[in-house]
Amino acid sequence: MDIPKFSAAPVRVAAPPAFVTPPAPPAGAAGPRRRPVADLLALIRPGQWVKNLAVVPLALLDTRHWTPSGAGRILWALAVFTLASAIVYVVNDLADRERDRLHPVKRHRPLAAGRIGTGGALALAAVLAGVLTGAVLVRPFAEWWPVTVYLLISVGYSRGLKHVPLLDAFIVASGFVLRLALGCAAVGRPVPYWLAVCVFSFCLLLSLGKRRHELTAAELGHRPALSGYTIAFADHLIGLIAGLTAVSYLLFLHEEPVFTGAADTPALLSALCALFGLARYLQVLLVEEGGGNPVRVLLRDRITLLNSALWAALIGTALALGRA
Repeated sequence: MDIPKFSAAPVRVAAPPAFVTPPAPPAGAAGPRRRPVADLLALIRPGQWVKNLAVVPLALLDTRHWTPSGAGRILWALAVFTLASAIVYVVNDLADRERDRLHPVKRHRPLAAGRIGTGGALALAAVLAGVLTGAVLVRPFAEWWPVTVYLLISVGYSRGLKHVPLLDAFIVASGFVLRLALGCAAVGRPVPYWLAVCVFSFCLLLSLGKRRHELTAAELGHRPALSGYTIAFADHLIGLIAGLTAVSYLLFLHEEPVFTGAADTPALLSALCALFGLARYLQVLLVEEGGGNPVRVLLRDRITLLNSALWAALIGTALALGRA
């Protein structure tokens, strides 16, 4: 008896699927549900408020304003810029909520995770805007114009300028110069030229460092502006801006009248701390592959904290001696 022959068709093994970013989890599935008040607080990012504290009080380097009135004006400026930046954080999260849902970290933000709705975020922004309006109207426009410029630039940033390579980093850095300008306007002093250059270049350095870190982490899809960067290009820019930061700080110390006479030595020693701080940041960024969160680097790195404390002590000593 003939045995029938079976010709099996060749089996095709499907290639493994390419990596696809997982869809955002349903609302409430990103983690344990938080209380609404805590989520609203997270939306305005209090951990980022230290940026205002680090820049606005620089206006008090002019020791003529070391008075209760001057300190009160600086506190007002801090509160005003904190409110303005909180509004910007909410607006940015509203604009980016769909994109944030595809990010491994940012998908846990309250809006992206669905723990806060669009209506709640808009209501929060409206309340903050109302409080900000009341806070600025108690002073003349000459004292709070930097906040207006900051908000206008931030609107353009959220509407699309954030996707323009180089311009995205420059806009972020300009916000810190406006913080300095607000502090100076509040106490009625002109903005020190070289201090403004130093603040701008240092913040631009941090912004470029963040983008370099994102390039190494292959986060191009989340930040379209990264298409205009490469790691080599970012490294060249970072080296250039780090040099500008160091030089502008030295020129600021040289031209600021308070850092003369007996204050000259501690001011000069503070320059060594500034140079070490720059070197340490570059080490974290280029050697340790950090820099994704500049605030975390500056506040959690023990070496940076110790160096910053020494720098602050030297600057404080120089200011005290310069005022004596």
